Amino acid sequence: MKKLNWLLYFIGFVQIILGMLYLFLPMQFLSMIGHSVPEADIAYPLGMLSARFLAYGLGMFYIASRTDKPVFWINNMIFIQAIDLGVGIFYTLTQVVTISLSAFPMFNATIFIILLALWRPKDTTLPTKYINLANN
Repeated sequence: MKKLNWLLYFIGFVQIILGMLYLFLPMQFLSMIGHSVPEADIAYPLGMLSARFLAYGLGMFYIASRTDKPVFWINNMIFIQAIDLGVGIFYTLTQVVTISLSAFPMFNATIFIILLALWRPKDTTLPTKYINLANN
């Protein structure tokens, strides 16, 4: 299996696990990883967030199984991980969370960004699309 496929499957697995935890055990999961447990009504938006984790996790599995890798979706995952990293840095520097809570997710985001950026296929469709539009 190519390294990009392995990475996409791994990221998909992580996303699905997070989605399941935020859907079925949101308060227990937050407590388990060391966060303060919010009021019970926060389980509702966490459940909605879980849908995004689950959908993107399944999407990573779909992309990994394709011979043509949709670069758009790989770039979106890089974007998601960049936001995750930026949020982690911000809340760690402002001392809202400790490095013990943010280090592992920030490390994962950094590794995912680097490997996805290095291993994603070259997107050759964009210039062709604009060339064809210019010729019409």
